[in-house]
Amino acid sequence: MIVERLEVAAYRIPTDRPESDGTFAWDSTTMVVVYAFAGGERGLGWSYTDAAAAPLVRDTLAGVVCGRAALSVGSLWAEMLRAVRNIGRAGVASAAISAVDVALWDLQARLLGLPLARLLGAVRDRVPVYGSGGFTTYSARELQEQLATWVEQGIPRVKMKVGREPARDLERARAARHAIGGDAELFVDANGAYTRKQALRFAEEFAALGVSWFEEPVSSDDLRGLRLIRDRGPAGMDIAAGEYGHDALYFRRMLEAGAVDVLQADATRCGGYSGFLRASTLCEAFSLDLSAHTAPYLHLPIAAASLPLRHVEYFHDHARIERLLFDGTAEPVEGMLRVPDDRAGHGLVLKTQDAERYRVG
Repeated sequence: MIVERLEVAAYRIPTDRPESDGTFAWDSTTMVVVYAFAGGERGLGWSYTDAAAAPLVRDTLAGVVCGRAALSVGSLWAEMLRAVRNIGRAGVASAAISAVDVALWDLQARLLGLPLARLLGAVRDRVPVYGSGGFTTYSARELQEQLATWVEQGIPRVKMKVGREPARDLERARAARHAIGGDAELFVDANGAYTRKQALRFAEEFAALGVSWFEEPVSSDDLRGLRLIRDRGPAGMDIAAGEYGHDALYFRRMLEAGAVDVLQADATRCGGYSGFLRASTLCEAFSLDLSAHTAPYLHLPIAAASLPLRHVEYFHDHARIERLLFDGTAEPVEGMLRVPDDRAGHGLVLKTQDAERYRVG
């Protein structure tokens, strides 16, 4: 069976309210969706990126995928990497490859009549999640309500954004701790907004509030800075980064630098499930945990198959979009998402009529 064709579309979905973190602000999220067809089946993949990824799929990637064996996902992935050599692999190109790769894995599983997690080699049937939001645009009340709701629903770990207004960060963190109580884990994410010395000071002050996860305290490009925070930060506080990684070399450099306690990888940015598997293997080699960044329902099958996985980010914006526009999602139960094992592929179906109102281009 050969891949007969790819279809691609872009959708721009407004946020439910303005969102920002320490270094960026947005009011909508663009999702690029890819279908891959073969043998009477259709695989579905998507990525969160710019709409510019859609013509890249249509005009470049389709030409190297179509007409090739549908069950040879690894070779198709390698061909896509070669096809973007002169374009540049990072950024939009990697996101486009990610969407196609997820569609091809889903297609392969559907052709074989297997749940995708089983095809990938699942080692668990449920995946731990953490609630993620707490944007810097939120009022103290909105922050408290969002994080407390997740904890009340049984998610025992939640994350908030910091770094936009450093003078307010401790006040906001105290408000978050008060809302979620003393037993839930509190994570903070600065998105690289702090300087090294700021990050060291905040690490101590956040630790006094029981913060156990400090994500991107400084820029992910500053590997020495991350290593400094990791070495000199409080015991019991994990330093995490890696969400922008697009290839194995990026992840290897971060791990060799000793920059993180937990590596993050995002299958919508690092080359899909094929790229995520390579990040997982590197974590095993370095004896470090791996955390899946955003896109919770897309990550479920590969998270189930990743031995060093700690958890998946239940990111408010993407979780809302995936519940809104896909059939086959389910709410977390006791802080876990169940991995679908009763249908072929990843088990998700785009609700095309509902999505059409958001279509762009």
